[in-house]
This record gives sequence, structure tokens and C-alpha cells, in this order.
Amino acid sequence: MNRNVLVTGATVGIGKEIAQLFAEDGSSLVLVARNKSKLEAIAKEWRNKYEIKVEPIALDLSKPGSAKVLFQALAKKKLHVDVLVNNAGFGANGEFAKNEFTVESDMVHLNVVALTELSHLLLPGMKKSSAKVKGILNVASTAAFQAGPYMSNYYATKAYVLSLSEGLHYELKSQGVHVSCLCPGATRTEFFDRAGMQENNLLNNEFLLASPKSVAEFGYKAFEKNKAIAIPGFLNSLLAQSARITPRFIIRMITAKMNKG
Repeated sequence: MNRNVLVTGATVGIGKEIAQLFAEDGSSLVLVARNKSKLEAIAKEWRNKYEIKVEPIALDLSKPGSAKVLFQALAKKKLHVDVLVNNAGFGANGEFAKNEFTVESDMVHLNVVALTELSHLLLPGMKKSSAKVKGILNVASTAAFQAGPYMSNYYATKAYVLSLSEGLHYELKSQGVHVSCLCPGATRTEFFDRAGMQENNLLNNEFLLASPKSVAEFGYKAFEKNKAIAIPGFLNSLLAQSARITPRFIIRMITAKMNKG
């Protein structure tokens, strides 16, 4: 497809797999992440393999003003964006009051502020785009559907992403702009390492742990079809929906035990 796709958090996990799916369909890519060497290696590989344009931009989107810096870099390079994949994000495990606030603040900025600002900056151009399928794919989590003791701030950020995505989906569907929210459950990525959850029991449960590739494929297809919410896996979907009918104090107890484990 002849379109330009910007993917944040594009060097590992779900973000890398989503970016590769767009590469396979012939899209040109703008890859954004913190690790410059990884970005440049992926860009070089995919230029040769898929014969597409790949622009790597090394940037830490958890820092204030980073979304505007990225937008200005795109303008300077004369790159327009038809599809924005807001994948970059991280979580922090532990009691909120005991965690370093700089970590909690960076999380809110990356998971919420940068995602929102990039969407706001790039949407006007998307509306004018002639691409057949254009819009925003936000990566949230099944965490978006309930509170999460011992990861309280992370769960709250993902609830925001889901709510924003649903609202934008409705606002923009009549204008031909897709907005989808991918809400995966536990996935085998670097998320657990960065969150300080290397010993979490979920990592030992292959039945509950999805592969980044399968999650990415599900999200990619959902975006192309303009599904508002995409929850990969029957069990994840069941758990997300059960949060609507299960008493919230029970959900809090279960989630707290899971996050502590």
C-alpha cells in the first residue's frame, strides 16, 4: 500500500512486529524509539528486504516536549503521516507511594501525554490524506478495563488510552479516519523486565502468555477493518468483559494478587 506509517516503540516487541506487518504490505515507515543503533539496523534490514523507505528517528517520548520535537522533525524531512501507531509505553510494578515519582511521571508522559499530543498534531494531515486506510492504532492493554493495585498508575494510563480511542473512533469514522485500540493481555515482551516483574508467575504460563507477532497481527487486521476495540485471545476478551459484571472489590483483589506475584 502507498502510505506512510509512523510507529513508536518500534525496535522491540509488539511495536516492531506491527511495523514489520506494515513493511510487508509495502508501506513506507517512520520508526521511533530510544535506541539509535537498533533503529538504524532495523531500517537498513527492511529497506533491503522489503524495498521500502524507512526513516529511523531516535527520540525518548517520555520527556516533555518530545512529541512536538518529533512533529517538527517530520516537517523538516517533509514526511507526512497516514497512519500513527502509538505503541511506546511502559509500566512500573510496586506500591505507588514507594515508587520514584520521576518514573511514574515519565510513564504518564509516555503512555498518555505523548500519545495524545502526537495524535492531535498528526490528525489534521490524516484527514487530508488520500490513503485508502489511514488513522491511529493505539496500543493499550486489558489493564484498561479495571483498576490495578501495585501497578495503579499504569492501569490508569491504559484506561485513558482506551477511553480516548473509543471517543476518537466515533468522532472520526464518518470522516474516513480509522481509530482502533489494541488491548492485549500478557505478552512475551520486554515489558516485564522494565516493570521489574521478572519473577511474575505469568511468565511461566505459556497458556496465558501471547507472542508479540500474534498480538500484532490481530491489531493490524482490526485497524484495517476500523474495529474500535481489539482484544486478542478469547480468554483475554472474556476477562475484560467480566470486569463489567464482577464486583469491583473482587477485581481489585484478584489483580493485586496477580501484580504482586
